[in-house]
Amino acid sequence: MEPVVVYGISVLLFDTVLSLAYVTSLVLLQSSGCGGLSAQWAFAGLKWAFLQGFAWILAGAEHQALLSRMAALLCLLSPVYESLQSFLAPPSEPYRDPSADLGRLLLGPVCSVLACAVWEMGFRSDAKVQPSSNKLHSRRLLLRMGKYFKPDALFIIPAFTFLILAVLCETLIPLYQGQVIDMIRGEVLHSSFFYSIGRLALVCLGSTLFSGLRGGIFMCTLARLNRRLKHLLFRTFLQQEVHFFEKNDSGVLSSRLQRDVDSMGRTVAQNANAMLRSTVKTCLMLGVMLHLSWELTVLTCIEILILAIMQNMYIPLSRAIKTQIQHCCAHTESLALQTVRWIQVVRSFKAEELELRRYSEAVTRMQTLRRRGEVYGIVYGFTRRMVNLVIKLLMLLLARRLISSGHLTTGALVSFFLYQKPISRSLHEISYSFGDTLATVEIISTVFGYLDRRPECKEEGDLAPEELEGRILFQNVSFSYPSAPADEKALKSVTMEIAAGKMTALVGPSGSGKTSCLSLLKRLYEAQEGQILLDGKPLHHYTRKYLHRKLAVVSQDLELFSGSLRYNIEYGLKGCALEKVRGAARKAKADAYFSELKDQYDTAVEGGDICLSGGLRHSVALVRALVRDPRVLILDETTSKVDADVWHAVLREVLSGGGAVLLVAHNLKSVTTADQIFFIENGEVKEEGTHAELMARGGCYHHFYQNCNVL
Repeated sequence: MEPVVVYGISVLLFDTVLSLAYVTSLVLLQSSGCGGLSAQWAFAGLKWAFLQGFAWILAGAEHQALLSRMAALLCLLSPVYESLQSFLAPPSEPYRDPSADLGRLLLGPVCSVLACAVWEMGFRSDAKVQPSSNKLHSRRLLLRMGKYFKPDALFIIPAFTFLILAVLCETLIPLYQGQVIDMIRGEVLHSSFFYSIGRLALVCLGSTLFSGLRGGIFMCTLARLNRRLKHLLFRTFLQQEVHFFEKNDSGVLSSRLQRDVDSMGRTVAQNANAMLRSTVKTCLMLGVMLHLSWELTVLTCIEILILAIMQNMYIPLSRAIKTQIQHCCAHTESLALQTVRWIQVVRSFKAEELELRRYSEAVTRMQTLRRRGEVYGIVYGFTRRMVNLVIKLLMLLLARRLISSGHLTTGALVSFFLYQKPISRSLHEISYSFGDTLATVEIISTVFGYLDRRPECKEEGDLAPEELEGRILFQNVSFSYPSAPADEKALKSVTMEIAAGKMTALVGPSGSGKTSCLSLLKRLYEAQEGQILLDGKPLHHYTRKYLHRKLAVVSQDLELFSGSLRYNIEYGLKGCALEKVRGAARKAKADAYFSELKDQYDTAVEGGDICLSGGLRHSVALVRALVRDPRVLILDETTSKVDADVWHAVLREVLSGGGAVLLVAHNLKSVTTADQIFFIENGEVKEEGTHAELMARGGCYHHFYQNCNVL
């Protein structure tokens, strides 16, 4: 037997001894009652002091809190119940001090033990959710989740006010219905029958009105919360380094942003609403039910205990299934997104059947998990209903005896049974909402993990000078990709200078490190050693917006966003006039074609009105770069897809203004006119010079050039 159970039984036995002593003293004093409310409260205070001292001597510190709660419940239940009886007693039937009946006095400890067991075993099941090294404790997560509701305080306060008013009206309806039934049967004579009917109609109307207002305000609050959380999470995603998106599947991130945020906000908001509403309703209804019949209420408490134990067993199963379904949904969405995105690759390898089989297996697994969760839910629901049925049969038998003895009226019995279903529903709602909230802790932890993540890159600086020469210097730069081993370097002590007003070319075989240099220039990654200087200042000292405007990149693969042609050209710029866009297009010799389109620069691309060819895509990329008035133009493997006259026009435009051009190309015909060439191999600069100088040396560049020409 668990030590805490032994301690609890010991405290209960000591409480029984104190109660026997109290009854004995009342008998010796020949008191007809329990001494009045003042005597009961005085005895409760004295008993609490004895029980606290006994618990302190008996148990260690780890069980003190639980035994203190139990002692407080044992002491307070009886005087609080009698005080409520005195407060709720009608003027025609003043409160009478109960007799010193030992059975009645022992009823308090029995109910206290039941209530304590319900709380500790049912509603404190979150204690089983142990915090791990990479997840916050569930209670801290839920408290933190509550902080996101602060901006909606002006909505939440009236919503909770309407909630309490609606629950109060709803609680009074069965009581007033029972009183009206007694008036109709003539068991209770009352002259104000129509007053009672009007009062019943008023509380029914109030319940409907306040419930509607409460529901509408909560829905509005939930929508505002979801909007804020999605904005925060998406902003966090955009702030992360590129490696974050390489190691996290885009489909999974999309699922976190859409499904998880919706589920998190909806579950917490709706469950908080349901738990508060049901808790207030349960407390009010239990008070009225105790007033109607304490015997029937004891059976209700027994039902609560049994259902709480069942719920405590069901929650871990539901939580585990829900977590698996969450991961399975993200995986399924990722598979579908990858297949649609890379449909050309799928078609090229005739892999439609393979992808269909993978997707079907993922969907089947998700359906299996859902079916398993449904089976658990069906078994749990069936067992709940059977327990409810047995308790109802016992109540009917007990009610027959109470009515026969005159301790219960027909109207009171009807009122009690009218409370039975709502209170059972409320208790089920409390347990379900509590378990559902705990099951969502994994989702909340995942979302908060993303929100708390800090980008693994240097913070941007504040430099944004009006004048920029455009001189770039690599100083002993060593770099390895985050996903690669630390000793597998993509760049090894690279030192080179890209001079302003000149064209510099990076040449080398595939995988030599050319793209790595461009990635560092674009600040997609950070070098582990050395630094890159722009006009003598480290790159991270400049603001990102300024840096990406002055260092314009024309990539080999241009991604166009859904929107107009102008939107794609101006992407990332604010307040760019149409004339400036057309001027950049004229420099790239693309204005004539764009002007012939149906809506000219407002024509939709990427699933819209037109589908651009590869050459036109690179024209858009060139216009996008030129419209930024760059000081450094970086051309990444683009020369083979651009007309020669366009190519020379762009070079003249940048170089004539004193800017620098950095060219990365496999087509070596375009690099022969470069002012300086760096030959990179295995992450190292092997040779540098002009085309003529490097060919005269007969080294790595010479052999590479000869091999390319042969091919």
